[in-house]
Amino acid sequence: MSELLRASWDVVVIGTGMGGGTLGRALAEAGRKVLFIEKGPAGHRREETPLSHDIFVPEARLARGLWPAPMRARVDGIEQSFYGPIGAGVGGSSVFYAATLERPAPQDLDHTNARPHPTGGWPVSYAEFEPYLVRAEEMYHVHGTADPLSPAPSRALPKPGAMSEVDRVIAGRLAANGLHPYHLHTAVKNIEGCKNCLGFKCPMRCKMDARSAGVEPALATGNAALLHSAEVTKLVGDGQSIKHIEIRLDGEPHLLRAPVFVLASGTFGSPRLCLGSASEAFPEGVANASGRVGRGLMFHLNEMFAVWPRITGSGPSKSVGFRDLLWHEGERLGMVQAMGIDASYGEILHYLRLRLARNEIGKKRLVQEAARLPAALAARVLGNAKVFVGLMEDLAYEHNRVLPPVGDEIAFEYRLSEELLARRKLFRRAIKGAFKGQQKMFLNNTPELNYGHPSGTMRFGADAKHSVLNGAGRVHELSNLYVADASFMPSSMGVNPSLAIAAQALRTAEAIIERGKHD
Repeated sequence: MSELLRASWDVVVIGTGMGGGTLGRALAEAGRKVLFIEKGPAGHRREETPLSHDIFVPEARLARGLWPAPMRARVDGIEQSFYGPIGAGVGGSSVFYAATLERPAPQDLDHTNARPHPTGGWPVSYAEFEPYLVRAEEMYHVHGTADPLSPAPSRALPKPGAMSEVDRVIAGRLAANGLHPYHLHTAVKNIEGCKNCLGFKCPMRCKMDARSAGVEPALATGNAALLHSAEVTKLVGDGQSIKHIEIRLDGEPHLLRAPVFVLASGTFGSPRLCLGSASEAFPEGVANASGRVGRGLMFHLNEMFAVWPRITGSGPSKSVGFRDLLWHEGERLGMVQAMGIDASYGEILHYLRLRLARNEIGKKRLVQEAARLPAALAARVLGNAKVFVGLMEDLAYEHNRVLPPVGDEIAFEYRLSEELLARRKLFRRAIKGAFKGQQKMFLNNTPELNYGHPSGTMRFGADAKHSVLNGAGRVHELSNLYVADASFMPSSMGVNPSLAIAAQALRTAEAIIERGKHD
């Protein structure tokens, strides 16, 4: 480890999630010397770890690649404390994801009179962004069928495996209702013995996450190295650039210098580090000349529901999705997709315990154990139902923000806006209409924020007064600090964020490579 600290690096990447892993691989393959720094341990490649919320010891959580501390949230003025779905190990949160890599739609980026964008549009158009989506799809071995409602891609996706009989029946009924279902876009490499590890850490190299498709290929080039179990505690600079970073490794402080630094610690981690690095040169925190660091926090709003296919069929449903509700009755809603899980006792118990754990009483062991009875009753009622989710787009409001760091605790404030709640009512009505003729039941009555899809706390834009980053992902006022994670997004989009994160990371890597040609 000490040798890595003494070596000379072209770029230091802080974080190994979807953005950091993708960017680091692109840089390493271009011949740049890259050092990944990861707070969590390297782990063991054969681990099969779920994103469990039943582990409460910080050291035990960190050893399994989970963020060690609970999140503290004030949502609509109500204090909550719970363990969020956040990774802290090689690959970050992506090693636990369900590998759904959906393209954004043109309306997610572009402003038009027919579909106005709430931000006026991203600083990069869909047409400019599309080649990087293609590159990300190739890197992550994405397969699926074309969405009938989206522009034809410049490169067709490889064909997926056949839908299960249950999925074909559900898709057929949706089509009969005038919708346009398609086979979801999934990042799973077709290799013998694949375990289809959707929702937990995979021991094989078939699920394409930031570890298997990013960090590991980067290390294989010989141009990259990994410094794990190391915490970056401060960014230090002179107001124009970052001169060095402070690291804590095995309890000892160290300094590390490099020409370029990239923050890839996620929507929560990157702004926390910047806000925690306040100094005389950066009185409001690093990268915070606009006052926007940490602000504009967004999530998707989940609408989870069960669908009864009325035929027998085994195995999870993970292939059906449709985008007819991205734009509905003049409002931005979101896509609907299968979650890849059955409404089984184990899954119901998991989500019920997760909800209970958001307050102190619900965390108590007796309360967690008492959840077994309602979970068993719900499983009997739901039977062989398949679980779907609608992902409704969130918008950036300055009052929704990540708070400055206190130890490992992640803290944020969020208030549900009136327009969000109004769109939610419309979304639920539209989902009911989409599944007309199929037995269904919503599984959540109150608004459900998707804490696995945070974004927006270091947004990019053309105007330095109202954004943190430029279009290439560099901090406006700093010459050598870039960001490559979901915090760059100025709107949450109506689809899963991972592919857009990877595509932007490739754009940022390209900018860093081009910069190196002129240094």
